[in-house]
Amino acid sequence: MLHIYNTYSRQKELFKPLDPKHVRMYVCGMTVYDYCHLGHGRMVVVFDMVQRWLRASGYDVTYVRNITDIDDKIIKRALENGESIRALTDRFITAMNEDFTALGIQKPDHEPRATEYVPQMLDMISTLEKNGLAYQADSGDVNYVVRGFKNYGRLSGKSLDELRAGERVAVASDKRDPLDFVLWKSAKADEPEDTKWPSPWGLGRPGWHIECSAMSKALLGERFDIHGGGADLQFPHHENEIAQSEGALCGGEGCGCDADDKPNGFVRYWMHNGFIRVDNEKMSKSLGNFFTIRDVLQEYDAEVVRFFILRAQYRSPLNYSEDTLNDARAALARLYTALKPFDGLTVGEIDWSEPHATAFKAAMDDDFNTPVAVSVLFELANYVNKTADAAAAQLLKSLAGVLGLLERSASEFLQAGGQASDIDVAQIEALIEQRKAAKAAKDFAQADAIRAQLTEMGIAIEDKAGGVVEWRRL
Repeated sequence: MLHIYNTYSRQKELFKPLDPKHVRMYVCGMTVYDYCHLGHGRMVVVFDMVQRWLRASGYDVTYVRNITDIDDKIIKRALENGESIRALTDRFITAMNEDFTALGIQKPDHEPRATEYVPQMLDMISTLEKNGLAYQADSGDVNYVVRGFKNYGRLSGKSLDELRAGERVAVASDKRDPLDFVLWKSAKADEPEDTKWPSPWGLGRPGWHIECSAMSKALLGERFDIHGGGADLQFPHHENEIAQSEGALCGGEGCGCDADDKPNGFVRYWMHNGFIRVDNEKMSKSLGNFFTIRDVLQEYDAEVVRFFILRAQYRSPLNYSEDTLNDARAALARLYTALKPFDGLTVGEIDWSEPHATAFKAAMDDDFNTPVAVSVLFELANYVNKTADAAAAQLLKSLAGVLGLLERSASEFLQAGGQASDIDVAQIEALIEQRKAAKAAKDFAQADAIRAQLTEMGIAIEDKAGGVVEWRRL
């Protein structure tokens, strides 16, 4: 049975969704003012893997991943570019979708934009105000009363005195407490008109944290099963979501516990993926040490990048370097090589009682332990190489497909060599035909010269029986 590490309890727990047949999951998505970096790529690959495994385990899944399309950084970038908020965010949403499609990310069931849910945010803020958990400051901003919520700090494991306002939470002089965070930002005269919405507290726009509380409630209900995101969102964002959602639902005392002695709040299981690190620092735009997904995909095949991410346990740090990506490329090539004699195989029904499938399932049920699951794929590949067993090859392809891997033909991947597709297939095949003609004419010098030309282009060729010539990237 599936066990998930719950950040809230800091232990693995048996997964028991509210509805035994239906899992509802919300993941914090992108703030769309720039291209996504590889750290974002890890997050979406991880939770794509999670929803794939839940579906493979027989659950119906409703997966929501939001888009933040109103934010201080978005406004700043739009003003710098001289374009509207909508034009900027539409442009980067298109780029985001291109990147995620390349990485094999399946579309979530819902992908709400924050600007589409402002009425729901206003309703929640009004409820918090009625519950004594929100107030309007002299500046016009509406702030949350952090010390009014009894359980604040439980997710991050810190006391109120240890906590500080987060990176995106401006400490204003008219706040009652530095820890109070903004729910509604009062409009400034010099801000663009497309950043202003009417509200009971005057023109303004939502704070960052309230959007996820409002959108998750609207799409998944007051309580749901899994809430995910990067580890950097644990505080303040997710801590503030708990305060908002449970403060609106149950008031300052929180929601207590259910029959399983689990917090009876709006989320049962909190999941956070680890950082990608460069030189032992978190990869992030604020540190300036990030690589965009599209930059990486200029050098490496997108499936190599996906495999690189899934080889690591999702909660552990993942070191980015050329060496680690090159190793991932070579390892993925070994799996595809095992399938090469069986090109044309399709994904089949998985017999979970088969020993390799059983081991794979046990790994995935152990908090989505993809490193162990991938090791099972290599064991199966070795068996296929030794036995040429077509059923085992199909099982290899089918199990890998659960992770979004090995979905292409082996020849296609191996010919590209796991690198970005910048080769001219027509030119290569034309040279191979010229070499065949030279050999038929017994012009072996010309044939050798063409082989040397292909080698210079980074292409290896192998002569097979019956005049067949196979090629791959070196």
